[in-house]
Amino acid sequence: MAGAAHRTLSRLYNAQTDFFNAQLGCFNAGSVSFKFGELVGQTLLDQRANDMDARDCGYIPSPKRGRHRRDPDNPGQGFNSAFYGAQTNTFAVMKRHTVDRPPLDNVKYLRALRDVRARGIRPDLTGTLPTALFNRRRSSENTLVGIYWAYDGANRLGTPPRHYNQIIRQVAMNVINPATGHINREAENARLFAFVNAAMGDAGILAWEQKYCHDFWRPVVGIREHDRTLGPAAPHLAVTTAFEDGDPGWLPLGAPSTNSTGMKNFTPDFPSYPSGHATFGAAAFHITRMFYGISANNKSNDSLSPDFFVSDEFNGGNRDNDGTVRPRHTRFFPGGLWQMILENATSRVFLGVHWIFDAFDFTGGDNGPLNPSLNDERIGGVGLGLRIARDIFAHGNGQGPQMTPTNIVPPIITPAADANAPMPTRPAQPAEVGGCAGPAVDPSAFQATAISAARKRGAKGSAKKGVAKVLGKKATGKETVEGETSEQNQEPWPSGISQQDRDQPSSVKGAWPSGVSQK
Repeated sequence: MAGAAHRTLSRLYNAQTDFFNAQLGCFNAGSVSFKFGELVGQTLLDQRANDMDARDCGYIPSPKRGRHRRDPDNPGQGFNSAFYGAQTNTFAVMKRHTVDRPPLDNVKYLRALRDVRARGIRPDLTGTLPTALFNRRRSSENTLVGIYWAYDGANRLGTPPRHYNQIIRQVAMNVINPATGHINREAENARLFAFVNAAMGDAGILAWEQKYCHDFWRPVVGIREHDRTLGPAAPHLAVTTAFEDGDPGWLPLGAPSTNSTGMKNFTPDFPSYPSGHATFGAAAFHITRMFYGISANNKSNDSLSPDFFVSDEFNGGNRDNDGTVRPRHTRFFPGGLWQMILENATSRVFLGVHWIFDAFDFTGGDNGPLNPSLNDERIGGVGLGLRIARDIFAHGNGQGPQMTPTNIVPPIITPAADANAPMPTRPAQPAEVGGCAGPAVDPSAFQATAISAARKRGAKGSAKKGVAKVLGKKATGKETVEGETSEQNQEPWPSGISQQDRDQPSSVKGAWPSGVSQK
């Protein structure tokens, strides 16, 4: 394990190679075991050599209502990993799992908007809330929970997968596994952490694929531009205003810029839906639950928790962005890892950087709390993470993750994924390819492409029949109003792919008819 770790870390973080080399004195770096570990690490690096990186690669934000745009309080930010998910092979899942479209401009959306507007607002702006929302404002414990789970790439903290590994390490060192009757030994921990980190690797790939596919706006944009007279796509004609549910001056508490004195808090630089925190956390914690013998379909509290956990966000040494040292906080989880799955996902609402449906579906109305509902796992990141965990654990038969088959490929393959090819000036954007329903798909643009393709191929009959042939559906001639979708336009899949089963391998999903370009 040391050999594999040294080889991969030295490649990924080459500026720290001297530090990694200094640790070799703790191991027999000349042993056969160490050399074998290096070989394993190098093999994995070679297999992932053509993965996309975090660049935006010419990504252009859409001006349309409901689409992701830059944080107006940090207008210089870019678009993180715009093509990573859609052009990167998975590690261990057997399917390219997807999520259904998020709500927009309906009752459920308005409930989520009011919720995050009240509980996610920047403290100095709380007085701007209407009375009904002021009474639902974020509590001090909500604030603590939001920061406790943050790990938003902060200095000396890192990202959420590090936090989840820290927690699972405590479970591994302190909890007796009912299947063995003892606390994990080295080989058992190797299996556990292989499962956990393969699940999080695929959680990152699939969540980012879906983020840029649905391309859904963050609360900081959605609340400020809620009224239809606001935003780059605002109509020129007078419309009914809705300022009671929006606020053009609203700003969130934001993801904390821990240990970066003078730096603003911020909204992350990628689309909102589904939540990465929710997907990573559910995948990591649920595959751990299954490792410890909990049923794959169990969605209730468990006992997989030592006495308490301390987050590095509240370790008594790290600081707010004004330089104030935060107190040390010991947090108890009597509901075990399941409680953590839900709290971790909900925490993002308290920072004002996510809608609640980015995590899961919910119940409840305007006069009470919004409660998680996981009856439909195709909504939000928690359901996505649970499905990823089940997939990997089942295929590995509980023994260890297996490689994703080579026929399960990303939905968008362009020269950008080929390390030997020049980077195109503007690769096809995920939301333009037709891989997601709802706000991420522009039906008129897709139909125009289909019409052009049908004409080029000499399709018989009218252009409308050509569209029907390409889409595999009967052309009805019905127009689609932005923000709504007709049955024809809701799922522009090729013929034979049902709307009900969208969890197929993407080798099927990407099988567009000849002549339909990815641009």
